[in-house]
Amino acid sequence: MSDPSSRSVRGLTVLITGAASGMGRATAEVFAADGANVAATDLSEAAVRAVADDLKARGLNAEAWALDVADPAAIVRVTDAVAARFGGLDILINNAGISAFAAIDAEGYEAVWDRAFAILITAHQRLVRAALPYLRKSASPRIVNIASTEALGATARDSPYSAAKSAVTGLTRALAVELGKEGITVNCICPGPILTGMTEGLAEADRQTFAHRRTALRRYGRPDEVAHMTLSLCLPAASYITGAVIPVDGGLMARNA
Repeated sequence: MSDPSSRSVRGLTVLITGAASGMGRATAEVFAADGANVAATDLSEAAVRAVADDLKARGLNAEAWALDVADPAAIVRVTDAVAARFGGLDILINNAGISAFAAIDAEGYEAVWDRAFAILITAHQRLVRAALPYLRKSASPRIVNIASTEALGATARDSPYSAAKSAVTGLTRALAVELGKEGITVNCICPGPILTGMTEGLAEADRQTFAHRRTALRRYGRPDEVAHMTLSLCLPAASYITGAVIPVDGGLMARNA
């Protein structure tokens, strides 16, 4: 039985999607360092296995599974395998994502829209549904969905991405209300400009200009800075936080000039 006042996830099992790089990898590292059993999943088996092997080489507890979150059968199969391997499942982190930008009148817009919703929101509810039987048996059940500040304010030509991420915040609140009576908390993090694979292609000068112009802290965030907020929401002691939508954005949404 988990101590309800504990500020550690030691001994708890967490399933993280999109764990091979960026915020997902940082989340796997932060949870493993705190003593969690980490189930790292990603589309690339080789990439996510490298993450798990690195954690195990440091004496931490991690296993890897290849998972295409657009495949509903794979979601069920991997979730069941994770629970079987670790004897249960306590925490689900819906982190896997893609970039999905297209002008509204662009040829191929419908395909971008469909893929954005498949990966960024439909996969979330499928993972929750697959994990729910195990979360209901946990003493500290937690779900954290990773959205974006694009759910709170948009950029031109990003309507597929912004709409899908906005749906994540709605799903979070609805599930928080629905599952609250069972003690399952559901929260959402909205990262702002973070140094990940999605932004590393930008020129350094462009990144600095954006950070200086838009964020209160005048810099891009690191993936681990998002991961630590994710960890905080999953602590047994965070049992009265649910339905929250939390920007981790360096003050991006706080500025109006």
